Amino acid sequence: MEKVSILHLITAAKNASPFDVNMAYDAGFNKIMPYTNVELFEVTWLTQDAIFSRSPSGVRHEGIFIGGRDMDLAMRMLAASKEAMFAPFECSIFADPSGAFTTAAAMIAKVEFHLKKQFGEDLHGKTLSIFGATGPVGGCAAIIAAQQGAVVQLVAHKSLADVEPKAAAWNEQYKLNMQVVDGTSEAAKQNVLASSEIAICAAAAGVQVISQQHLTYAKQLKIVADVNAVMPLGVQGVAVNDDGVLVADTQTYGIGALAIGQLKYTTQHQLLRQMLTTNKSTDKPLVLEFMAAFGLARDLLKTA
Repeated sequence: MEKVSILHLITAAKNASPFDVNMAYDAGFNKIMPYTNVELFEVTWLTQDAIFSRSPSGVRHEGIFIGGRDMDLAMRMLAASKEAMFAPFECSIFADPSGAFTTAAAMIAKVEFHLKKQFGEDLHGKTLSIFGATGPVGGCAAIIAAQQGAVVQLVAHKSLADVEPKAAAWNEQYKLNMQVVDGTSEAAKQNVLASSEIAICAAAAGVQVISQQHLTYAKQLKIVADVNAVMPLGVQGVAVNDDGVLVADTQTYGIGALAIGQLKYTTQHQLLRQMLTTNKSTDKPLVLEFMAAFGLARDLLKTA
């Protein structure tokens, strides 16, 4: 009898995300087992308990999902889980804390798509400013964009000191050169937008970060994307369903939260499906994180 498929959902948070549980069931996993309040050192034995309790063929019907709310911790947990495995006791692993990896991947893929569609250009050399850069979506989007050659600016909302340690750590870990810029006043924010070709709004839900007036200073701005679907929206003049729509009285194309969200949903669903279908002895188990999500989101847009 074929063994049931099991997804072991590991999170440092108090609760497992219902969103991730629903996504895993809809992708086809038979069982989802959450492990909450998990510390980094516990990931190794959780992983080995999962893989050693099944035969080499049975373990291929398992997957490990890393959730939580901390991007950097999720990546460390993913590495710990991978290092705990060895052939033939291996299964696929997918990290997507708070959906941040798939959301950021979908957002940057949408930006790249509309940059190509409207201007015939790519991200390389473009000045891209991220508001809400210390959150998991903003930070992940920054890293993805920088890896595509964008000149990434992490905009400090309260103080430069809040953002500089994050930027330094990411630059060292991912071999990048992202900069921290001052956005702590209206004048500073206007200066940032005046020099930006792309602006990303990944700030807290229900907070307007960029107003219509701000956009009037952004003469070079080509694309603005907002992941906030809660009123007031993060960017005034960009509706949640906008998908490459000109913002009124500007030459800037807007991408709204639901346009990004639909691609995020499809990306996460398909990555979970890939974990399920990689179960033959000849298949190599997958290790899925934000760059895998970005590659898939890109491909989905190309074939749409």
